[in-house]
Amino acid sequence: MIIHSKSEVFDGLRSLAPDLGRGFMLLLIVIAHAPVFLFMAKPFTLTRPLGEHWLDDIVNLVGLLFVDNRAYPMFAALFGYGMASMAARQQEKGVPVTEVKRLLRRRSWLLIVFGFIHLVFIGGADILAVYGVSGLILGWLLFKPERIQRRAIIVIGLVYMVIIPMAWVTVYPILTGEELGMGYTPSHTYLLLVSEHFIAFPVMIWINLLLYPMLFIITIGVWSAHKRWLDHPERFRTQLKRITIGGISISLIGALPYALTGANMWHPESGLISWFVIVHIMTGVAGGLGYTALIALFSISARGTAPRITQALASVGRRSLTFYIYQEALLVLLLSPVALGLGGVLDSAGVFVIAVLIWFSGVCLAVWLEKRGWNGPIDALMRRLIYRERKGLDRS
Repeated sequence: MIIHSKSEVFDGLRSLAPDLGRGFMLLLIVIAHAPVFLFMAKPFTLTRPLGEHWLDDIVNLVGLLFVDNRAYPMFAALFGYGMASMAARQQEKGVPVTEVKRLLRRRSWLLIVFGFIHLVFIGGADILAVYGVSGLILGWLLFKPERIQRRAIIVIGLVYMVIIPMAWVTVYPILTGEELGMGYTPSHTYLLLVSEHFIAFPVMIWINLLLYPMLFIITIGVWSAHKRWLDHPERFRTQLKRITIGGISISLIGALPYALTGANMWHPESGLISWFVIVHIMTGVAGGLGYTALIALFSISARGTAPRITQALASVGRRSLTFYIYQEALLVLLLSPVALGLGGVLDSAGVFVIAVLIWFSGVCLAVWLEKRGWNGPIDALMRRLIYRERKGLDRS
């Protein structure tokens, strides 16, 4: 299952920026997902419980400003970029377009299967199946000219600008109640968890596709792969700086009202909160793209200025599928009532520390694997299932 040697992170065979982005993204994801497991905490905002003390409020403020609804757009953009890059590599090797399309469809279906196993049997907060369905929906776009992709971005973006406000104005009060009452409803036995998640699996996919601008962000990632912005960031410094400054600024401004509410620093009328959520979600797109551009800029000089950090982030980023599931499994093991149940006693500050430690442990494991030239086991399994016995196809 050894796919690449250690040196390939730095020798140019793999683009550094996407791997760094995935490594950083995994930190944001585990920080975003961990508070959902605080099953004894009430009341909830959309993504985390309201704080019990000032330290909780600070953690919530930082999380809502910089992480929540900003991690998944970064994940989605990198997914779209990676999907398009995979197709381009195969075509550059002379693989027929029909075969490339078949590989992409197989990859998408495998993501759905992996996502099903992850959600139903591991119990994590899954996004893999959503990306699998997105790949089936958007796969045709990878083989269209750039102008078609730009039009798709505009059309899909306009559709989401209509759907998201209409949906969240209706859904948010139902989910949370007048007093922000939504929280994690725990499954107290493993059998109950499996049965509930089995039923929720298809619903979860369509909620993510309709209530969040997932297809829009993935399409942007596909289009940016045409430009190869992350493969050659040194050629696009000006554009990446603009995206970084503009994207993160828009994200912070848009996140501020909901962040202040979730940090107990502002108590607006309940009717305003659903609109704060809408703005928070939509400006999160800019935040995710801004983070991606920032990592791309960092990658230009990263080898020389911060080689150890670069190697660590790239190592875990190259094995992002393995360590995404690793992180989610540890969250379930530590926090869920079906296992150790720490989510019933920890607060927002405590679970933040747990999340960072989980990510850091994954980084250490990834560096250990990198030194031995071993790929992540789940990543290796995915590639083996995609390419099967076909020789001459690029497995990178």
